[in-house]
Amino acid sequence: MLCPDGKYRWVYDVPMLKNPSILFEVFFVLGVSFGVVWLFVMLLGGCSSHFRLSEMWDITRGFLILIAVFFVLGCVAYFFVSWYYGWKYSILFIMDEQEVVHKQLPGTEGKARAIGKLTALAGAAGGKAGMAGMGILVASRTSMSSSFSSVRRIIACRRRHLIKVRERFSRNMVFVADEDFDFVYQFLCAHCPHARKD
Repeated sequence: MLCPDGKYRWVYDVPMLKNPSILFEVFFVLGVSFGVVWLFVMLLGGCSSHFRLSEMWDITRGFLILIAVFFVLGCVAYFFVSWYYGWKYSILFIMDEQEVVHKQLPGTEGKARAIGKLTALAGAAGGKAGMAGMGILVASRTSMSSSFSSVRRIIACRRRHLIKVRERFSRNMVFVADEDFDFVYQFLCAHCPHARKD
């Protein structure tokens, strides 16, 4: 819907169990985090003159077990969060000539803050600074914007009603109904001069 201020606005309810796009994004971030830590540990071990291939495999096996545990915990947590949100994630999108904004709707926003605070408390109680920091970030962040001049890649995932908008250090998810998908995708492609289009 084109509003009088010249901005396009629409609301999309992501059915969280039927459309696992958010879960895939969480797994991607976790995978990158584990990969960076694994690489760092391997580099540290490689600097030691006593580091052997068997030790490398033991560390890698430990990381693989952790990844499997986090995969299971992530699926359980995602199911719980889906239930808490009423099985849908409601988002308001605002798009103009310069940017697209992904903003949680007020009902979802309050629930996201509550989950973030619980995560922060659980992390602090367990002595896990990273978990506490992630919870604080979730509790404080309710919107994400992508400036078109900084977008590096646009990926259309029509079956999931999703257009991925990638900047160098951020990954925005723009959900669009079938009838508006082509318009929004073409608008993004036309206004992101440095983006590769997929």
